[in-house]
Amino acid sequence: MRVLDEDGNQLGVLPTHEALRQAQERGLDLVEVAPTSAPPVCKYLNYGQYKYELQKKEKDSKKRQKTVDLKELRCTPKIGEADLLTKIRQAHKFLSAGDRVKFSVKFRGREATHPEIGRAILTRVVEGLSDVAQLERPPLLEGRFLSIQLLALPKAKGREPSAASSATLPEPTASSPEGE
Repeated sequence: MRVLDEDGNQLGVLPTHEALRQAQERGLDLVEVAPTSAPPVCKYLNYGQYKYELQKKEKDSKKRQKTVDLKELRCTPKIGEADLLTKIRQAHKFLSAGDRVKFSVKFRGREATHPEIGRAILTRVVEGLSDVAQLERPPLLEGRFLSIQLLALPKAKGREPSAASSATLPEPTASSPEGE
């Protein structure tokens, strides 16, 4: 088997019993690194320390990862202007944090006969969030719910989101379809 020392220098091809004897003399373990090569490659190292460093690297990489959550906001077709703006601001907050947002309009009873009202609400939501989000899934009627999914736009490097950008939301339109 081909043997490498602690620093990665080749010591040559040695018989197995000789490599094991040298590892014991050095107070290290003989670890097979490439078993499929001809001859197999082994290395002298402290296996306990090696495993510890691998665990540490794995833990650090998990710490740096950001999980993207799916946040859901629901409303009805009879939602008021101020309430809709509040939902849009909340979705803006979620999207700025990097999460995905599912916005759903719940139809109750005879409201289901007018899905165009729900589509109008979802269109206003998409327009209100166009600066921070893109439409991931178009409006889809699932039972009593009409829903869309929004995905946060990738942030440009070197540009910090300002507090003023979260305050600039669309003005309510005068002709809103109300189911009265």
